[in-house]
Parts: sequence; C-alpha cells; structure tokens
Amino acid sequence: MPTSHFFAYLSRMKFIRRWGLMHSTYPENIQEHSLRVAQIAHALAIIRNRLFGGDVSPERTATLALYHDTSEVLTGDLPAPVKEFNPEIQRAYHAIEAASKEKLLALIPDPLKPGYEPFFRPDARDRAHRDLVKAADKLCAYLKCLEETGAGNPEFAQAEKALRASVDSLDLPEVRYFLDTFVPSFRLTLDELN
Repeated sequence: MPTSHFFAYLSRMKFIRRWGLMHSTYPENIQEHSLRVAQIAHALAIIRNRLFGGDVSPERTATLALYHDTSEVLTGDLPAPVKEFNPEIQRAYHAIEAASKEKLLALIPDPLKPGYEPFFRPDARDRAHRDLVKAADKLCAYLKCLEETGAGNPEFAQAEKALRASVDSLDLPEVRYFLDTFVPSFRLTLDELN
C-alpha cells in the first residue's frame, strides 16, 4: 500500500498565515479560519432551510468550507488586494488554485478519491452550497476585522468598513439574519457575554 502525503499537507494549514499585509493583534492561520468558515457556513445552511424555505445540506456546506482554502498549503495565502489587483491576475490565481487542488486530490488513494472529489471539484449542483461558503468566508473576514478593531488595532478599520459593505451587498436573507442575531455579540467582552 503506497504512502499518501495528503493529510501531511493538510496539517500544514496551521502554518499559512492570513492577513499577511496587515499587523494583527492575534495572527490567524488558514486552519482555524477554515473551521470558523465551516461553522458559519453550516449555520447559514440551517438558517436558510429553517427560516427561508431552503433545501441545502448543512453538512455538505460545512465540508465544502473545511476544504475551501486547502490549495493554500501549496500556494500560500495571497492577500486580497494582490489577488484582485486586475482581472488577469485574478484569472491566473484561480488557475493556480485549481492546479493546487488537483495536486492535492492526486495524493488521495484511488479507492478514496470519490469521497473527496466533490470537495475539490465542486460542480454546478453545488452552486447554492458554494454561495453559502463564500458568504461565510466574507463574514469571517468581517468578524476578524471586528475582533481586531475591538482590540484597539486601527490597522483593520478600513477593511472592516469595506467588508461590512461587501457582506451587506450579499442578497442572502440568511446572512442578514446572521448579522442581526449573532454578530452583535462579537463586540462584547467575556464578562459582558456572561
């Protein structure tokens, strides 16, 4: 039985720092970010199903979120201003991400690949799930900004405003519900939460 390096690569997610161009009071890596995105994407799916007549799988949404940044173990985390500098760079980066995901998928033993392939090669049937993951990813970035500005770090003030506008522009009622129901608590101290 050949050895697979798949999980050894995934374990390196903890070494890939986010927000590379900004001073953070608390550094964030893609492993902890992926967990938070999965939790929030799962919640958005439940909110959609229970409150807005949706029919998506919270479990599938969460699993897509768990793997959404795995390509970065090979590419690193490219800051958004660089990724989005122009359409040509954006296309090239998407191609690099896709190649990275293919390389990771190739590390999985053949009998197991069908269980992972949908999370590395999502198709049109996963559009609703992927939209929720993207929304959760934006929400997480916004929450990171709230935490940083709440800790007195002005470095994230502009990003907080831009991300709030980006989140507000999402046409997803479950995002609005999440913002109204869960986000205000992020501005509280531990004593205030108790």
